[in-house]
Amino acid sequence: MSRRPRRNHSAEFKAKVALAAVRGDRTLSELASQFDVHPNQITQWKTQLLDRAAQLFGAGTGQAEKPVDMKVLHAKIGELALENDFLEAALTKAGLPGARR
Repeated sequence: MSRRPRRNHSAEFKAKVALAAVRGDRTLSELASQFDVHPNQITQWKTQLLDRAAQLFGAGTGQAEKPVDMKVLHAKIGELALENDFLEAALTKAGLPGARR
């Protein structure tokens, strides 16, 4: 029996197969023959779907992105610019070539 080359399935295909398995109106064998995928692979995709479904609705890790505070970012840019100017002036007084040319 020869082995088939490795196939990469799209996320949409995996979701479609996993949802069909969750519905339960067909057996794994029927789904495997319909989608030409091994039954164990269907079981894995179904398990992944069920495990990660809660994250989709926000009950997962709770890592929502914080809004960016532009005032804080502008203040930080100002601090860094001031430090650069100070250090460049110190290098010039010391007789060393400046970082900017």
